[in-house]
Amino acid sequence: MANGSPKQHQLEAKRKRLTWILGVSGLCVLFYVLGAWQHTASPTNLAQSITKVACDVSNVAGVSSNPSSESAVLDFNSHHQIQINNTDSVNEIPPCDMSYSEYTPCQDPQRGRKFDRNMLKYRERHCPTKDELLLCLIPAPPKYKTPFKWPQSRDYAWYGNIPHNELSVEKAVQNWVQVEGDRFRFPGGGTMFPVELMLILMTLVSSFLLLMEASELQLTQAVVIPSLMGIVYVFVVGVKVASWGAYLLKRDIIAMSFAPRDTHEAQVWFALERGVPAMIGILASQRLPYPARAFDMAHCSRCLIPWHQNDGLYLIEVDRVLRPGGYWILSGPPIHWKKYWRGWERTAKDLKQEQDAIEDVAKRLCWKKVVEKGDLSVWQKPLNHI
Repeated sequence: MANGSPKQHQLEAKRKRLTWILGVSGLCVLFYVLGAWQHTASPTNLAQSITKVACDVSNVAGVSSNPSSESAVLDFNSHHQIQINNTDSVNEIPPCDMSYSEYTPCQDPQRGRKFDRNMLKYRERHCPTKDELLLCLIPAPPKYKTPFKWPQSRDYAWYGNIPHNELSVEKAVQNWVQVEGDRFRFPGGGTMFPVELMLILMTLVSSFLLLMEASELQLTQAVVIPSLMGIVYVFVVGVKVASWGAYLLKRDIIAMSFAPRDTHEAQVWFALERGVPAMIGILASQRLPYPARAFDMAHCSRCLIPWHQNDGLYLIEVDRVLRPGGYWILSGPPIHWKKYWRGWERTAKDLKQEQDAIEDVAKRLCWKKVVEKGDLSVWQKPLNHI
């Protein structure tokens, strides 16, 4: 057999592999024996163990042989305490002067006059500083009574609870509110909504498909009607006395009215007294205090907001709070200006320019004008706009 035969190389490889396995096994055995020897080198009896740790036998049992030594005592007492006033006296907060009975801390007209009038910033929330805080209780009006319960509060409120009759005089023709003895009565009128129109407003909106041909709207009944029937939360710009919100609430539609504390001193007060949701606020330089996509519909009835100004900022904010597919309803100037421009004491040209500007902003927002009929115009936010 030649020296370079494959068989000889195979035997040589097996021999090297076997030698390597035996060498590793021998090392493992050697280290194991060394480890075992180190562990067996400790003391094997109790005496040796006690000598090594330098203590007596009694300590091994856990009992000290020295009577003077003290064992450690665990302290479970709390070391974080506050003093509690155990006296019977109570710190009473005094009532404010009666002149503060209508005081609203962050909506104080006197403080608001210090701020810029541009974009009506002076009517936004301006809360008092720490030096201006009042440490007293705001008193109720002198003749305050428990408000009427719903649904009676929808139509009546005590005059003593809202001692302001300015609206009953100033808006007597518009039929907002009437004084009847010791109470207010709310007939349900408004600037653009006499009783008959107000009662059919939602009917107009819900049935506008009957007013226009489906081809003109470029929408189908199957798309529009379920959307309208789903209106649940309505954002109302301008409170008046919240008669429209009260009308909707009776039909399980929640309307949040929103208005500043302006010359109509008590309009939000009227709404709250009637049990209708309302907040003091204004569309100015700050966002509305509502999350995006919070409302199914927004409504403005003669709210006199310059929707077309500031590059459409106010309509952009309405777009933010409307859900996809939500509706914006506008009535009052400049809608139907051809009929009302003389009564509004504005030129026809000015009103036409304003409506064209509003239409342009709505188009830039991709809103679709659903219908304009009589005193109402309705736009819809696209369904694919978040």
